[in-house]
Amino acid sequence: MSDQVVTRFAPSPTGFLHIGGARTALFNWLYARGRGGKFLLRIEDTDRERSTPEATAAILQGMEWLGLDHDGEVISQFEGATRHAEVARQLLAEGKAYKCFSTQEEIAAFRDQARAEGKSTLFRSPWRGAEESTHPDLPFVIRIKAPQDGNTVIRDQVQGDVAIRNDQLDDMILLRSDGTPVYMLAVVVDDHDMGVTHVIRGDDHLNNAARQMMIYEAMGWDVPVWAHIPLIHGPDGKKLSKRHGALGAQEYQAMGYPAAGMRNYLARLGWSHGDDEFFTDEQAKEWFDLDGIGKSPARFDFKKLENLCGQHIAVSDDAALQHEIEGYLIAAGQPPLTSTQSGDLIRAMYCLKDRARTFPELLEKAHFVLMSRPIQPDEKASKALASVSDGILKELTPQLQNASWSRDGLEESLNSFAEANGVKFGKLAGPLRAVLAGRAVTPSVFDMMLVLGRDETLARLSDAVN
Repeated sequence: MSDQVVTRFAPSPTGFLHIGGARTALFNWLYARGRGGKFLLRIEDTDRERSTPEATAAILQGMEWLGLDHDGEVISQFEGATRHAEVARQLLAEGKAYKCFSTQEEIAAFRDQARAEGKSTLFRSPWRGAEESTHPDLPFVIRIKAPQDGNTVIRDQVQGDVAIRNDQLDDMILLRSDGTPVYMLAVVVDDHDMGVTHVIRGDDHLNNAARQMMIYEAMGWDVPVWAHIPLIHGPDGKKLSKRHGALGAQEYQAMGYPAAGMRNYLARLGWSHGDDEFFTDEQAKEWFDLDGIGKSPARFDFKKLENLCGQHIAVSDDAALQHEIEGYLIAAGQPPLTSTQSGDLIRAMYCLKDRARTFPELLEKAHFVLMSRPIQPDEKASKALASVSDGILKELTPQLQNASWSRDGLEESLNSFAEANGVKFGKLAGPLRAVLAGRAVTPSVFDMMLVLGRDETLARLSDAVN
């Protein structure tokens, strides 16, 4: 086996990138990237009826949004069908597999009889030891010769050693009667040919490992390191499904969660590094290891996701944040920002990032700088505006015209004005929010004035009192 770590993510293109699949991809990406290894992407498109180009595109888009870059070209499993069939025929030639002529009807009849007699329904083909001279000129499948006694031990980095009795394993079909390879064969051949050293996947594949090991051992290939991770459950402890909310990675993009926050949250979903909750990609790559993955299913918690996303928004680079917001608007089917709005948003970002957990929340805080005059106050803002007389706001205009347009200058000017009018500044803050933003909840009045500038601030004040 290669000294270089090689992991892979191998989704089936039958739908969107499920959030559970996204976490599997992330674990593989972190493990490889943290060790200078390779992270490969294979689309398991052997099911031609259910596989669609649209689903493949959705998976690739989901991976791109999450920032999970892969090495080399995307590999199509279907395109390797000839190679997969070659391996089955090699095993047949070496006596490690055999032709089975049993029909579906014969197998069904065997199982019906076994059930009636209370025996195991595991099919034992009568053709396993048959001489070739007895073979009929009929369609056949190729079956592998499974070990018949002892145990197969899956040495799993998450689940520990899992022993499966070999008398519970059937002679798995490798090649169907039409000459097409089965999925279980294709997976093993692809993983071997791609040089995959570590198979990190959901624990719903744990039993597959025992059957896949038969092929590795029959071919004399190195068995990869197994790591079967528990599935994700909803808050109610049941398998994550549509009733718990969004399932597709791109749905989370359209809801306005930042990719960095999503990566952080998914990494913590079933894996831990001490008590660390918030961490960067670089820290995750350095820390991630298989022994930190728990055996129990993780529970998806939207509050924790939002909390982490808020922390990532707060520390993000302003330009990167703006770029991701533009991607969010496209994903959510909303109109893009104009070039003027983009520039205004960047200038305002310093006072928007704190305490915004999602992009819709951040854009709501940015309402004051993204909207055009005249400002239409909402109901709460209108009430605040009605709490002071137009006279006070009119008197404020010359005060602001002469103020030094810095935070200290504005604070000094507005506090002096409030004191001269026998009110506390808090009494003016609500009406000023209404005038400047048309909202009752906004960034600080001083921040809005600094972002808007003197001329726009005075123009909005003038609109409100005329």
